[in-house]
Amino acid sequence: MTLAPDPGPRQTSRRTLLAGAGGLVAGAAAGSAWALDHPPAAPLKIIPPDDDLMREHGVLKRVLLCYRELVSRAQSGTQLQVQPVHDAALIIHDYIEGFHEGLEEAYIFPRLRRIGQLEETVTTLLVQHAKGRVLTQQILARTTVKALSSASTRAELAAAMQSFVRMYEPHEAREDTVVFPAFRNEMSAADLADLGRHFADLEHQQFGTNEFTNMVRRVAVIEQTLGIYDLAQFTPQV
Repeated sequence: MTLAPDPGPRQTSRRTLLAGAGGLVAGAAAGSAWALDHPPAAPLKIIPPDDDLMREHGVLKRVLLCYRELVSRAQSGTQLQVQPVHDAALIIHDYIEGFHEGLEEAYIFPRLRRIGQLEETVTTLLVQHAKGRVLTQQILARTTVKALSSASTRAELAAAMQSFVRMYEPHEAREDTVVFPAFRNEMSAADLADLGRHFADLEHQQFGTNEFTNMVRRVAVIEQTLGIYDLAQFTPQV
């Protein structure tokens, strides 16, 4: 199948992630050498790489909830505001696709393939990454005032967001419960520590400090705009 090409900024960041993958997954010594040659500009909070990826999945889950709300509004005929749709898609584009998935593709999936584990699952996940980028481009292309004034465009936008949610809910659940645990089981404690430092440094280089916190705040603003921020509203009356 033919997939739309990645946009320029994400291609650059993904190439950067892939270029640095080899030494760290090969062993602790290579990771230590990298750390000595590339000291971080500021102290970085280090967490295990799989835990880091799973907390980024938390950001993704909250965007998926925003997409669900937006789909419901579009299907009910409610006029959509450009800003929350565009901001949600940008978080997916910049943080999830442009950074998070680059880490998976550069460090997690190659390791599992080398040891012959979950090869079919990894192949499916890679296809879904590519499909997700196509959907994100479709969503971004339709988040203009002119585009959202068209009922047919709103229907196309809702369909793209719905397809994204339907794919990524099982996608991230499989990674959290199967892929990341399998990866951790095959890594030594030293390799995990080195990779955790490397992930933190890559995030610092690409986004600056406190990027996870900043992303959570950005999602919270979208939730507040949509009226779905208050957690208590989701408690059933039983």
